[in-house]
Amino acid sequence: MIQRMQRAASLDVSLYEEVEHDSSATMQALQVVILISILEGIGAGIGTGRLGGLLVGTLASLGGWALWSFITYWIGTRMFAGTATYGELLRTIGFAYSPRALLVFSFVPFIGGLLVLVVSVWTLISGVVAVRQALDVSTNNAVITCVLGWLASLVVFVVFILLGGAVGMLM
Repeated sequence: MIQRMQRAASLDVSLYEEVEHDSSATMQALQVVILISILEGIGAGIGTGRLGGLLVGTLASLGGWALWSFITYWIGTRMFAGTATYGELLRTIGFAYSPRALLVFSFVPFIGGLLVLVVSVWTLISGVVAVRQALDVSTNNAVITCVLGWLASLVVFVVFILLGGAVGMLM
C-alpha cells in the first residue's frame, strides 16, 4: 500500500490505471484515506495542543472522500461522458489523497502554512490525474470536473459545519 501511495503522489499514471481496474483496491483506498486523515489529525493536534478533533477529522476525511468521488463521478459521467464507475473514482481519488500524508508536519512553525498550501495543490493535481485516468477524459475536462467537484464538496462541508454549529447552539 505504501508503494502505491508513493506512486500516486509521484503522479504515476500507471498506478491510477492499476487501481482503477483493481476492484480489490477499494479497501486499500479506504485505508489510505483513514491513514491520511489520522496523520493530518496528528499534525493538527500537535499544532493546536489538542488531539480531540482526530475522530471528527477522520470522519470528515472519509465523508469528503466519498462526497468528492461521487460528485466527480456524477459531473464526469454526465457532463463529459466519462466511462467510470463510482468504485473506480473511489479507488483513484482515494490514492490521490496520498500527498496529504505530509500534513503530519503541518505543525512546524513558519513552514506549516506553506506546506498545507503546497500539499493542497499537489492533491488537486493528483486528483486531476486520478479523474482523467478513471473517467478516460481529457486533462481539461478532468480539471473542470475536479474543480467543480471540489467546490461542490466544499459548499456541502461548509453547510454541514454551519448546521452543526447551529445545532450545537440549540443544545
